[in-house]
Amino acid sequence: MKLKDRVAIVTGGSKGIGWGIVTVFAQEGAKVVVVARDPKAGEQTAEEIRYKGGEAIFVACDVSNEEQVKAMVQKTLDTYGKIDILVNNAGVGTYKSVLDTTSEEWDRCLSIDLKSVFLCSKYVIPHMQAIGKGAIVNISSVHSRATVNSVAPYAASKGGISALTRNMALDYGPVIRVNTISPGWVLTPLIQGIFDNSDNPAEKQRFIEQRQAMKRIGTPEDIGYATAFLASDEASFITGTELFVDGGLTARVEESW
Repeated sequence: MKLKDRVAIVTGGSKGIGWGIVTVFAQEGAKVVVVARDPKAGEQTAEEIRYKGGEAIFVACDVSNEEQVKAMVQKTLDTYGKIDILVNNAGVGTYKSVLDTTSEEWDRCLSIDLKSVFLCSKYVIPHMQAIGKGAIVNISSVHSRATVNSVAPYAASKGGISALTRNMALDYGPVIRVNTISPGWVLTPLIQGIFDNSDNPAEKQRFIEQRQAMKRIGTPEDIGYATAFLASDEASFITGTELFVDGGLTARVEESW
């Protein structure tokens, strides 16, 4: 087991990519702290892990709220006594152009997607420094490198995560390793909703699948396995890097003709 007896905080851990990460972490022996705003989904995810023989607790937290983040970190320490791994996964999609985005929408997206990485890291890092080691994995997006029309707040937040990752790796190495994973299309409830709202959901999904070099859409577990690797000792010489787990999406410049 890659993560046996490691204590791992995973924000946004109740659904989608976060669910994939906590599921794989538990399989790899980690004690998982499922952090989310939805108590029903969070408790259910933690219960699923425990039912399968893993160890997990749920902590309700708005990760854009400093006091709630501090309380979440303290709850983790009160329960498990240490923090080995932090996965900053929580995020929200705001898909609008600059002109169409309100100040309130901009602030909400940047607070949940980017400020939360700052806050959770700020209050976890001292405890990693105290035990002399730690690993932080920030979940960004392919939009940190290449993007599309009308996703300005989202793309800005993801680009910020990737830049912040590099800076934190320099500031807190060699004790703490900090890396980014940038997923492409992953079949989460959010993406399924996009398909379901189209005129022909099956055709829409096939179209997206054919754009990938792997000819499929990723699963939450795909991101979970990559995150477990970067959080483990197998990645002990990897820090400050961005791993694209995107089925080859960002390898393509344009469609051939």
